[in-house]
Amino acid sequence: MDKNQAGIEYMQQGKWEEAARSFMEAIEEEPNNAVAHINFGNVLTAVGETEKALKFYNRAIELDSEAVAAYYSKGNLFYEMEQFEEAKQNFELAMKKGLESGDNYFMLGMTLVQLEQGRLALPFLQRSTELLDHDAEAFFQYGLCLAQAEYIDEAITQLEKSVSIDPTHADAFYNLGVAYGFKEDANKALEMFEKALEVQPDHLLAGHGKKLIEKA
Repeated sequence: MDKNQAGIEYMQQGKWEEAARSFMEAIEEEPNNAVAHINFGNVLTAVGETEKALKFYNRAIELDSEAVAAYYSKGNLFYEMEQFEEAKQNFELAMKKGLESGDNYFMLGMTLVQLEQGRLALPFLQRSTELLDHDAEAFFQYGLCLAQAEYIDEAITQLEKSVSIDPTHADAFYNLGVAYGFKEDANKALEMFEKALEVQPDHLLAGHGKKLIEKA
């Protein structure tokens, strides 16, 4: 089996040492193979060796300036490190160089949200839901971003899609409750807070929302 493929299978099994060994062997066999460098960087990222991972991503880009996965992986690394400007630059570069993946659109949208540029994030989060049409989290974050921009009806539509995909998404039910509260639909808001609490009985915000409506 190809060393890169073997390493990916080890990663999927959480066998980080075996994965690292496979990718190192792949690099030794083909020192100019950008993919092996990206894969090894991903292992290093997974085990928290962020500075070393960055070196491997940068080396991959030196070997192949069109290696879109390296920019995407760098973006994720910077996002985890809360260096959101750097994350944004790398997700944008990945997109400019042709990466049309839902994950890249999603992460660029999330980065813009962190940079308090929610309205700029909306088209990227929308595109992520089109490409990741079974991903409850993509619909949830898009709905949340719409709500923060005060597009309440549109937010409800996306949050309802989120809970239809994942009926255990307590935060989506809670935010549906808040949205219906905004629309002064107390019965529907109460129903959503109760659903959030069914899924997660210790959901403090949903519990608080339920009490407020019951008092009113």
